[in-house]
Amino acid sequence: MSISPNVPSPEESYHYETTGTPRWIAVLFVVLFLALVGLGYAGYSIQSRLDNNLSKAQDQNKLLTAQLDQANARLADLKGHIDVTEQKMHMTQAELSNARSRAESYRKDQIASDQKLTDQMTKGFAESTEKINAVATEVGGAKKDIEATRTDLEATKGRLERATGDMGVMSGLIAHNRDDLEELRRRGDRNYYEFKITKTKAPQRVGPVQIKLEKADQKKSRYTVTVFVDDRSIEKRDKTAGEPVQFYVRGGSRQPPFEFVVFDVGKNDISGYLSTPKEGAAGGTGGPGTGGGSAAAPTVAPTPTSAKPQSDQ
Repeated sequence: MSISPNVPSPEESYHYETTGTPRWIAVLFVVLFLALVGLGYAGYSIQSRLDNNLSKAQDQNKLLTAQLDQANARLADLKGHIDVTEQKMHMTQAELSNARSRAESYRKDQIASDQKLTDQMTKGFAESTEKINAVATEVGGAKKDIEATRTDLEATKGRLERATGDMGVMSGLIAHNRDDLEELRRRGDRNYYEFKITKTKAPQRVGPVQIKLEKADQKKSRYTVTVFVDDRSIEKRDKTAGEPVQFYVRGGSRQPPFEFVVFDVGKNDISGYLSTPKEGAAGGTGGPGTGGGSAAAPTVAPTPTSAKPQSDQ
């Protein structure tokens, strides 16, 4: 039995398992690096602002120093004159004291003047800042008003629409209420005449034509009218509120037709507007009120010459 210790042979090798660096240490280094970068950038920004403020303060100090130097130069010049006068004229002590008192008074006045100038500069800067802020506020308010107006215009454009009239002609933009009609008038594309026609024996004048209400059905919002123009009558039967009703005038075949739209149908009346082309509003009608945009007051006109009504559905 051998009692010799077990000595490893040279061929045997020992392998030690090494443990890698924990991941949290790398993350910590990255976080520290980003924090240092952020602190550096913040320090740089603060330093830039401090340098800017310091530069402004230095400029103001230079201005005040220059003014103070001017005052000191004046005092030195005055003192030199006093000394020369004392040497030449052998001024008495009382006279010298009086001169020094005047010089001291002048120095105090100069200091007060410098302080007043500094206060005025500071006050002027503050007032300028307030005026600039006030102007900026007014500009901001004006921009809000412009945006609100633009929004209103866009909303109005959304309400206006085109439709095909009863004669199969594509109508221009039509209005459904007075607000829409005012928008059309602002555009100025055609002449517009607002009306309210009651059921009477005689027709009523609307712009360059005459219209007579024959029948009104309030429940169904339908109506029948006769339009008198160019010594002829045109019957528009069983029309609906909101429908563009069209007709041509003599000599206006090459122009867009006249058309009217009824907003509301009452028990014995209708209300709406008549629109006419700009170029042909006065052609062949002989009626008044060809100006753009304002409605002629409805008046009872003489009964036109009897003509067989033309039914235009």
